[in-house]
Amino acid sequence: MSDNSLLEGRGQARTGKTPLLEVRRLAKHFTIEKSLFGRTTKVLKAVDDVSFHIHRGETFGLVGESGCGKSTTGRSVIRLFDITSGEICYEGIDLAGMNERQLKPYRQKMQAIFQDPYSSLNPGMNVMELISEPLEIYGGYSRSNRRDRVIELLERVGLKREHADRYPHEFSGGQRQRISIARSIASGPEFVLCDEPISALDVSVQAQVVNMLEDLQQELGLTYLFIAHDLSMVRHISNRIGVMYMGKLVEVSFSEELYTHPAHPYTEALLAAIPIPDPKVLMPTDRLLQGELPSPIDAAIGCKFRSRCPYASRRCGEEEPVLKRIAPGHYAACHLHE
Repeated sequence: MSDNSLLEGRGQARTGKTPLLEVRRLAKHFTIEKSLFGRTTKVLKAVDDVSFHIHRGETFGLVGESGCGKSTTGRSVIRLFDITSGEICYEGIDLAGMNERQLKPYRQKMQAIFQDPYSSLNPGMNVMELISEPLEIYGGYSRSNRRDRVIELLERVGLKREHADRYPHEFSGGQRQRISIARSIASGPEFVLCDEPISALDVSVQAQVVNMLEDLQQELGLTYLFIAHDLSMVRHISNRIGVMYMGKLVEVSFSEELYTHPAHPYTEALLAAIPIPDPKVLMPTDRLLQGELPSPIDAAIGCKFRSRCPYASRRCGEEEPVLKRIAPGHYAACHLHE
C-alpha cells in the first residue's frame, strides 16, 4: 500500500489543517515460538501495514471481528506497545522510537478508556485517589485544588461529590466506566483511545455513555479513536470508519457512505449481521460470513478474506489486494474495484 494513500487530500478533510494523528504503515508482530538457539520461528502479525489519519475534533471508528487487531492497533498508537515498524506522528512528531522519558508529555495528551472499568481501576484506591493520580503525575494542582478538580470531573460525568470517597466495588458497571472516563480526562488530554468502552455495559447504559462522550468531545475539543463491535453505535458516534480484517484495514470511508455503499465483501457481511428490530423481517442469510477463518500465523498468499468471500476469483489466491481510493474519501482493498 502506498504510504500516503490514506493521507491524500488530508489538508481538505475537516479542519483544513494537518491531522492531529497520522499512522503510517504500522506493524505489530508477536513472537510465539523460538528455536533452541533463540531464533524466531513463528510470528503472529497482529497488525500488518496499517495507515490512517485522524483530524483534530474528529472521531475515527475502528470495527471488525474479535482478534482482527483493533485493540492492538489502538494500544500501539498510544504506545502501550512497542511497535515492530511504522510511524505514529502526533502533530507531526514521530512517537514510534521514543523512550518513556521522551513520551511523558505525550502521555498527558493521549489517554485511554478501556473495555472493563473494574480491571482498569485499582480496587484498593477510592475514587478521589483514582482521579487525583493523573493530577499528581502531571502537576499543576495543589492538594486542596485537586479535590475541587475531582468533584468537578465527577459532576461532569454524571456522578455526585459523595461518590469521591467510595471504592470501585461499590459502583455498578456503568458508574465505574464513568469514573474511568473522568480519570481519562483529568490531565486535560487532546486525544482519547476508546477501546470498546461500552461493550461490557447494559444496552440501556451504552447510549448514555456514548452521548456523554459526544458531549465531552464538544466541550473539551477531544479527538477519539473509537473501537467497538457494535456497528450501529460506531455509525452514531464516528465521522469516519476503518474496517479491519486479519491485521489489515480492508475499507475506510466516511460513516454514512460506509453504511449505505459498503465496498468490501467483509464490510457487507458485518452490516448484514446487524440485528433487525422487527421479528417479521428475516435477516439476509446469503450475506452472512461462511467458510473457515484462516490462521493468523500462516503467511498466506493472496487475499486473506478469499476463503470466506462469495466473490473470490483465481486472482484473489495469487495477489493480495491493496487499499485504493474508489471514491472521494472512500478506500477499499478488493480486486472487485480494480
